[in-house]
Amino acid sequence: MNIKTLILIIINSLIALVIALLSFSSYQQFSSVLNDRVLLQLNSIKTLKQNQIEHLLKSEWERFEASELYSQNVDSTVLKLPDSIKKRNGIHDFTPYHVDKKTTIGFISNATKGTRIKVLDYNKIKEILLERTGMGSSGESYLVGDDFRMRSQSRFYPNKTPYTLSVQTKGVANALRGINGRGIFKDYRGVDVFSVYSLVKIGKLKMVILSEIDVDEVTIPLKKLQERLVGITLGVFLLAVMLSLFLTRIITNPIKNMQKSLRIMAEGDYNQTNKFIKNSKEIKEMFDALANLKASLQGAVKFSDDIGKMNLHTDFKPKSSNDLLGKSLLAMRDKLIEFRNNEENTRIQSKRMLVNGMENERRRLSRELHDGVGPYLTSLKHYIENRVENEVKKTEMKKIVDDTISEIRLMSNSLMPASIDDFGVGVALTNFIESLKKSTTVTIEYEDLTQQENSNITNHQAINLFRISQELINNSLKHANAKNIRITLSEFDEFISLFYFDDGIGFNLNTVKLGLGISNIKERVEICNGTIAINTTPGNTTFEIELPIEL
Repeated sequence: MNIKTLILIIINSLIALVIALLSFSSYQQFSSVLNDRVLLQLNSIKTLKQNQIEHLLKSEWERFEASELYSQNVDSTVLKLPDSIKKRNGIHDFTPYHVDKKTTIGFISNATKGTRIKVLDYNKIKEILLERTGMGSSGESYLVGDDFRMRSQSRFYPNKTPYTLSVQTKGVANALRGINGRGIFKDYRGVDVFSVYSLVKIGKLKMVILSEIDVDEVTIPLKKLQERLVGITLGVFLLAVMLSLFLTRIITNPIKNMQKSLRIMAEGDYNQTNKFIKNSKEIKEMFDALANLKASLQGAVKFSDDIGKMNLHTDFKPKSSNDLLGKSLLAMRDKLIEFRNNEENTRIQSKRMLVNGMENERRRLSRELHDGVGPYLTSLKHYIENRVENEVKKTEMKKIVDDTISEIRLMSNSLMPASIDDFGVGVALTNFIESLKKSTTVTIEYEDLTQQENSNITNHQAINLFRISQELINNSLKHANAKNIRITLSEFDEFISLFYFDDGIGFNLNTVKLGLGISNIKERVEICNGTIAINTTPGNTTFEIELPIEL
């Protein structure tokens, strides 16, 4: 094997190895980051749905316990409950006792007046689970009973009764053992999915909630990246081969000249000494070039390792305008930065859509309570005034109706204050705080510095500012033992400022477990493209929030 062939093999093997390692490292790091992001997104969706379902069940149970009606909305020919179940108070899964095995969740309460049984409207749970914002085209959330049978409608088998579907998956088994987690495994269809799961246990009710999305859908960007990496790798390798051919020619020509000079000298002709010295200089330059190539490859390896670790702002400059490998790596880094930015924008947009959907649903429920139930109660009040002759009963019934109307108004205002659309967030917060002062001894000072006319605060920002203020006040009243609260909402030409202070016990930012309250505040600030600064010491806790004016 001649030296030219040997050099070609060595150089091209090294370049191929480096390119393969770079591509593999970048692909593995990107795949790991993508998997983590998908599982975090699914966990957020699962947590939201779990909280909504638990809140629904608890509120329905409290409403059921508070009710004094003893009629049963249960058809005994359809739902055959054994006496052992009827004697157990609480929330139960009646599905196994339904004749058609339809998903049925109900409440049982035993008292001196008898046994009360109520079946929860399944559509309320179905609406929560069918909300698929941020779950792609193959994602779904569903419930599974402790008998490993599905309790919610499968979006892949819409015509099948959920109870007929067996869900013998790793996620369900772990959750029923009290292990909440996430991972990648096969679902009830036998399809590989990203899955997060946890146990929902309220009273006698024990179910598993899962949020999943197909691996094939999630890995579409990975496949595209793989194709691009293969293309870039082949292109860089071909360029490397061409460069190596050129280099070997430069290397071998001086060696051949040296060989020729040595032969002449061996024949006794020493007049070729000057030429030999010249060739030696060229060989020295050749090794200098190899040293520079080595340094360039070392820089490229280090840069690619940083890219593989997603340190995409690492400084790197090609050795020259002809450094094709360096330019290719820079192009790869720019593509990864672009993809990560797009992913971040998509994540924020998904959160924004989820929050907007939740607020729209609150607005709809508030309108339904105000415009739907309200007029019926008013009509009932007029009927009592005009048709009931017994004054004692009339007075008692009017008081009940008036209390119900007041409660409906409070519920409607809590879901979505009407003043926030009519008069803005400043007035809505004023009304909310004035109402709150009637039920607490804490001193609350609120200063509204927003523009009453021609305000640039959008409805989206107004709702989020209102919810953030609600959450901060709620935290102070429940956990901080504060005696004084000060709030200032200011509107400037370029941004909106919300300043919040309380003199409570504070908390340690490094050790406190940030629950849903502070996490929700941070998420709302994020989807409004704002900033938040938290400072806390005993007696002085402040939140400074700024949102940009959206022109």
